[in-house]
Amino acid sequence: MKKACSDQVRSALDAQQPHWEETYLEEPDFFGQAPSFSAQKALERFKKEGKHSILELGAGQGRDTIFFAKNGLQVHALDYSENAVEAIKQKAQEVGLSQYVTAGHHDVRKPLPFDAESFDGCYSHMLYSMALTTQELEALFQEVRRILEPEGLNIYTVRHTGDAHYGKGNYRCEDIYEVKGFAVHFFSREKVGHLAKGYDLISLDEFEEGALPRKLFLVVLKKSRNCKN
Repeated sequence: MKKACSDQVRSALDAQQPHWEETYLEEPDFFGQAPSFSAQKALERFKKEGKHSILELGAGQGRDTIFFAKNGLQVHALDYSENAVEAIKQKAQEVGLSQYVTAGHHDVRKPLPFDAESFDGCYSHMLYSMALTTQELEALFQEVRRILEPEGLNIYTVRHTGDAHYGKGNYRCEDIYEVKGFAVHFFSREKVGHLAKGYDLISLDEFEEGALPRKLFLVVLKKSRNCKN
C-alpha cells in the first residue's frame, strides 16, 4: 500500500517550484512550440459543444494557450512559474493575441481566484500529474467544478501507471515518483473515476507523447447537471 504524504515529503514536493522556474528560464521552449495532441483534441471538443471561455491550468510556456487563442477561444492561463507566465504574455503580444489571452501566477493547491460559473471549459495538460497529493487533487477538481458553468467541460491529460517511468526514480508518496528532478503523479483508471465526483465521465482514452514515449490518459469530464455548487 502506498504511503500517505508526510510533511517531510510535502516539503520535498514544494521544492518543485524553483526547479520549474529554472527549467523555464534556461529553456524558453521546453515543451516545443507546436500545440500538443491533447490541445488539438480539446479544441475539437470545445468547438463542438460551443465552449468559448477557457481556463488553462499549468499552462507552462503557452504553446497550447496560443493555439487556443489563434482558434478564437478566450483563454485565462494559470501557472505557478512566474517565468512561464511572462513567456505567455510575451508570446501573446508578439502574435497579436493579447485580447484573447490573460495569464497569471497561481498555486493550484489554493482556491482558484474566480467566481462560480466563470468559465465554460477547463483544460490542463499534465498539470494533475505534477507534485499534487490525492487530497489536493480532490480539492482542485471540486474547485474546477465550482468555476465551470452548467455542463462545462474539464478536459485533462495525466501520465498513467502503464508509463515506463512508473515505479522508477525516487518514490515520494502515493503514486508520486521523482525522475531526473521532476516529481510525477501517475494515475490509474480507478483514480480517474475517484476524482470525477460531481462530473459525468464522457471519455477516457490513452495516447503516447514524446520520445520515451510518455503514456497518458486523455480525460473528458462534464459538470453534472445533478450536482449543485
